[in-house]
This record gives sequence, structure tokens and C-alpha cells, in this order.
Amino acid sequence: MDAVLQFLAAQPILLLFVLVGLGSLLGRVKVRGVGLGAAAVLFLAIGLGAYGSTRGVVLEVPETIGTLGLTLFTFTVGVVSGATFFASLRRNLGPIVAMVVVLVLAAVVAVGLGRLLGLDSATVAGAFAGAVTNTPALAAAREAAGSDSPTVAYAVTYLGGVLGMLAAVAIGLRNRRTDTDTPPELVTRTVRVEITTAPGIRELEARYEGRIQFTRVRHGEQNPIETVDEDDALRRDDLVTLVGPVVQVEAVTAELGHTSSHRLDADRHDVDMRRITVSQPRVAGRTIGELHLASRFGATVSRVRRGDVDSVASDDVLLQLGDRLRVVAPKDRMSEVTRYFGDSSRGLSDITPVLLGLGMVAGILVGTIAFPVPGRVFSIGSAAGTLLIGLVLGRLGRIGPLVTAMPYTAAQTLGDLGLLLFLAQAGSRAGAMIGVAFASGAWVKVLVLGLAVTAVAAVGLSLVMRR
Repeated sequence: MDAVLQFLAAQPILLLFVLVGLGSLLGRVKVRGVGLGAAAVLFLAIGLGAYGSTRGVVLEVPETIGTLGLTLFTFTVGVVSGATFFASLRRNLGPIVAMVVVLVLAAVVAVGLGRLLGLDSATVAGAFAGAVTNTPALAAAREAAGSDSPTVAYAVTYLGGVLGMLAAVAIGLRNRRTDTDTPPELVTRTVRVEITTAPGIRELEARYEGRIQFTRVRHGEQNPIETVDEDDALRRDDLVTLVGPVVQVEAVTAELGHTSSHRLDADRHDVDMRRITVSQPRVAGRTIGELHLASRFGATVSRVRRGDVDSVASDDVLLQLGDRLRVVAPKDRMSEVTRYFGDSSRGLSDITPVLLGLGMVAGILVGTIAFPVPGRVFSIGSAAGTLLIGLVLGRLGRIGPLVTAMPYTAAQTLGDLGLLLFLAQAGSRAGAMIGVAFASGAWVKVLVLGLAVTAVAAVGLSLVMRR
């Protein structure tokens, strides 16, 4: 066995992928539906590193690999979240502030209890990160401390953090049938107009704030089915198809008339529908309204699927590479629309290397900027720098001809890889220290601290979710 350990110690890249592969396999094992996921890589790395230290063999993944993994992870998280993050600040400021207060309170408990237990600040920071299951916080703690003590504390408190947060979420979701934060299911319905003074399409869409989308209309019984233009005016006996959440669709139906037994979306003789993937860079980073699809092709987009979530395609939706659009267009022009958007699988996997390279450079440079504070200088570090730049680029979507967003699938893949690299490196470095922590009995204090922090955060989370 010593020969195997020495071989792995001499081959750090091989060691890295042994940890990633076997750790990921271990993370797929679930007990009562709960698994460690990517964190299993961290625990395996710590365990193997600890065993190696007892045999006099140092098993470590190079520090630069961990830094690369972490910055990849934080940058892609920022790019994917940028478009929704700033919008959430406006729409959900109350819950966000409430969760910040909860985390600040948990941090105060961590610092106070940590001092009572005689734990150093690096250990307290790592315990806090594990207790709230926040891997980027672990990275920040390691960078600030300049040691691996936070990783050891993180490993001790992580499992309790997972179980505590799962309990809080389970309590908070007891009333999940009435959870207003769940993305609403979208429905398609054809409505027969019964009122004589029906409002126009533009007025209706504005009244419902983009939560519904009209796609097809037939004026009278003998006319062909057409795509809807915002300037269209509805008349009595018109048939119109709309898409949206059930509540809004029911409201529009009651306002205009009744649900028709004749479904316009089932008749594809004149107007067709197709799912199209956004793969053309010239389209990405622009809103649907900026594309002027109605005047250009007589087409409209009814839904946007990003990741696993469908949403109504309002004019202000910022398109990203890899988005799947449900397009309604005249049958003879559908091929033009398809070419315009690209509809290539590359749109799902393109890592946009220009964005990746320049964005990472900007983020790392921002992380090195020193800010003077009383008695010292302070920098946010490469992880926070890349996260910040990623958020900004994801929000912008485009700078001139340069697309500053990344396909969701590609970003998710890069982020997952980065996280695995970081956890493997952090765990391998901390492995030698975990034995000392257990031998000295310090792990008991760390565990008590972690459980206290998890309890505060979990109770706060459940209270916020009840609002």
C-alpha cells in the first residue's frame, strides 16, 4: 500500500482525478435520499491525506489547481446568475435583507461562541462555512487565514450543516402547494372573444406585466390563422391563443370571453411552432423585443426554456446562448427564423472562450486591488473578484459585438468541474491536519460551534420561508 501512496504522491494530476472520480462516485450514494454530492470529494481527499500522513507520505494536489477550480466556479456562478441577481434585488429586497440579517446573526454567534470555546479565528471561519454549507466562504477563509485550519473545521461541521438545512427546508416547504416562489406551470389556451369592445393585444400584455403572451389569432370564422402582432385589436368572435401561468390565463379568459373547444395551436396548416436553440452570437445578449421578430418574420416567441425552467417570453427577456425558444411563425418562414437563431447544439456547449479568458483576467485583477483600512490593507481575493465580474457580465449580456453571457449548460459544467478541483485540492491539503484535530479533541469544540451556527441559520431560514 505504501508503494501506491508514494506513486500517487509523485503523480499529483493522477491523484487529483482519483479523488474527483472516486469522490464523485461516493457522493452518489444516498441514505434516505440524502447524499454528500460534490462534498464527498472533500471528505475522501481529507481521509486519504490523513492516511498518507500516518504512513509518512504527503498526498497533496498543487495549490494552483485549487485556485483555478475555485475561480472557475465563482465566475460561472456569477455569469449564470447575473441576469436574475440584479432583478431579484429589486423585486425581492425584503427576503434578501432578511437572510442577510440571519447570516450576520449566525456569524455573531460563531465569533462569540468560538471565543468562549477558545478557537482561533481561522477555525471559526471554517466552522461557519461548513455549518451553512457555503464552499466559497471556505475559500475566502482559507485565503484570509493562509492556512488549512478552515478546511479541517469545514469538514467537521459540514454534515451537520447539511442535515440542519435540510430540516429547515422541509419545515419551510410544508405548505409548498401554496409556495408563490415556485415557477408557475405555463399553459396554452385558445379563447373565443365575446365582448364587443375588447382591449388591444399591447394593452393586455402591458396590463399583465409580460406574464402572458399571445401567439395566434383568427379574425372571424373564414379567415386564416395568423401570428399575433402587438398592434392587433381583438373583435367579437375572434379566436386567440395565449400562453401564461394558469392564474393569469384564467383572468384573461374571463375578461375576453370563454375557453374555445377549437384549439388554434392544433392547426398547423398556416402557422407552425418549433423549439429553436439560440446559438447565433448576434442574437445572444439582446432582448426579445430588440429582435423585432414580428416585423422581420411575422413570428413571435411564446416561451423561453433556460436550464429546466420554462418562462413566458416577454419582450424584456434577455436571451442567452443555449436558450430554447418556442417560436410561432408562418409555416413558409419557419426555416428563416431557424437560421436566424442558429438552432445548433453548439449553443448549449459553447464556453465562449473570449468571455471566459478576459472575464477571468478582469476578476483576478479586481481581486488583487488593495483597499486601505485602519491598520492594514484589504483585498477581496480572486474568488470574490471573479464572482463580481461574472455577475456584471451576466447582467450586461453584450458589450458591443462581444457576448458576455455563457450558455447555462456550459457554465454549469465548468462550474461543477471547478468546484470538484477546488474540493480535491483543499481536502488533500487538510488531510494531514485532521488527525491532529481528532487526537487533541479539538473537533468536539468545532462540532459544538457548527451545530450552534446551523441551528441559528436553520431557524432563521424557516422563519423567512414562512413569510
